[in-house]
Amino acid sequence: MNIIIYFLVLQAMYDLIIIGAGPIGMTCAIEAKRAGYSALMIDKGMLVNTLFHFPTNMTFFSTSLLLEIGDVPFVSHGEKPTRREALEYYRRVYESWKLEARFYEEVQEVNKADQTFTVKTDKGDYQSKAIVVATGFYDLPVLMDIPGESLPKVSHYYKEPHPYIDQKVVVVGAANSGCDVALELWHKGADVTMVIRDPEINDRVKYWIKPNIENRIEEGSIKAYFNSTVTSIAEKSVDIMTPDGSLTLENDYVLAMTGYRPDFSFLAKIGIHTHDNDEKGLIYNPDTHETSIPGLYVAGVVCGGLKTNKFFIENAREHADNIIRHLKSVHPAH
Repeated sequence: MNIIIYFLVLQAMYDLIIIGAGPIGMTCAIEAKRAGYSALMIDKGMLVNTLFHFPTNMTFFSTSLLLEIGDVPFVSHGEKPTRREALEYYRRVYESWKLEARFYEEVQEVNKADQTFTVKTDKGDYQSKAIVVATGFYDLPVLMDIPGESLPKVSHYYKEPHPYIDQKVVVVGAANSGCDVALELWHKGADVTMVIRDPEINDRVKYWIKPNIENRIEEGSIKAYFNSTVTSIAEKSVDIMTPDGSLTLENDYVLAMTGYRPDFSFLAKIGIHTHDNDEKGLIYNPDTHETSIPGLYVAGVVCGGLKTNKFFIENAREHADNIIRHLKSVHPAH
């Protein structure tokens, strides 16, 4: 019986397999279905896995209109939707379009032979005429590579402020996530210290957040060390290097909001190359989103490599149109 089931899984053939079931992966599946193609999404996590792991009380920078996909209206209570509203919206999109997906299934290999791709996961094999990689970048944090970073008190992800009430918390970084975290922790009673490698708060911080965090720092409610870095972490302290020399701070928790990066090892393994520069953007045709392997496409924020602020949902939705338009020119739908 197991052999028969495995054989049936092996023979599953699709016009398009999309690795990643985030908003852009869903958009690719929708546009494929609209064009008459069969499409399957495969994700090692859940539907819109990245959004689920965003902070519980997060509000999007974009409006609900800019987050819409598949001609499904996104109605939110405020101009800028919350994480909870986004999760509900994308669930409704998934159900409305009756998309096909395999969740909690990790892609291990992608191989091509005789114009057919075989996608091997930890649960089975699937075949398709084309592949879209839309894996995002949120799974792998940018590490500080310092002693003590692996201690339980250190996290590169943040969910909510309650565990940090009346605790001494060091927040590393001053981009949007670092500033959001610092303010929310301070509002809920944490003793917050920011360690910032730049001389000031990042200019890309949300316009309604930047003056707020700057005012809290100026009045001393939130302590901040600029032009500084964390050099080591211990159970009850943190060492930082400042322009005035080394300091040791009493500390209970470290939230390293240092950013995230794509899984470059996986991309290289399946044949997707990156530019040899600091940004490590993916190499692909910007008009078709096809890589150097015919039929293998990339879409969404992963295209920007380390420049993770280059693409968002609102300016990456067109990636799906470009891909399906090109796919129709080489593999017309039946």
